Amino acid sequence: MAVLGNPDMLTRKIKLCHINAHITCRLCEGYLIDATTVTECLHTFCRSCLVKYLEENNTCPTCRIVIHQSHPLQYIGHDRTMQDIVYKLVPGLQEAEIKKQRDFYQKLGMEVPGDIKGELCNMKSHLDQRNGDTKSEDTANKEAGEEKPEEDNDYHRSDEQVSICLECNSSKLRGLKRKWIRCSAQATVLHLKKFIAKKLNLTSFNELDILCNEEILGKDHTLKFVVVTRWRFKKSPLLLHYRPKMDLL
Repeated sequence: MAVLGNPDMLTRKIKLCHINAHITCRLCEGYLIDATTVTECLHTFCRSCLVKYLEENNTCPTCRIVIHQSHPLQYIGHDRTMQDIVYKLVPGLQEAEIKKQRDFYQKLGMEVPGDIKGELCNMKSHLDQRNGDTKSEDTANKEAGEEKPEEDNDYHRSDEQVSICLECNSSKLRGLKRKWIRCSAQATVLHLKKFIAKKLNLTSFNELDILCNEEILGKDHTLKFVVVTRWRFKKSPLLLHYRPKMDLL
């Protein structure tokens, strides 16, 4: 009979190779990067691999189920939980990926986006703790308390930013007084719906559709995803239209 207090009976080591099939992308056969899941069947792939695949297909690469006849990209979503699991299971993967992204921007002579800088800082802090280069708990708590107001007041300004033009293409709604906005690339279409609903004094943000290139956008799509998949090679700002849900163009 197992003794509950015995750690040997509660801990079981599993080799990474035994779970590789669950944390790798079927398309590139590498570990998942920016994990993205198909909402219809819950199969997960690297975002870049899946987006490229869906440019010419509308079925899941694994089970071949039809995601959507005409707009499959609207039915995929970022799987943060899966990505966190992959990074925790595969040593050095997150550090290597962040370094690749940083080197990519530096090679092009572009400023490294704020979200990548933040990941680098978090990674450095984590490595310092692992190496024992940590300060006393009291000092750390004091510094955290001093930095908290600045962090709370940041409002994602350090994130990669996206410039947007919000146009109304329906006679049933009025246009925004200030249609030009700039916000975090991590903001979603749902955030924009809530913003527009508040500005127009609508009873519910669910009454709205937001479109890009005359295609309705999924509420969970981030603005970065919209730019990459709908606005590639086009100049800023990202042009989006809004209309009532039942309004037919």
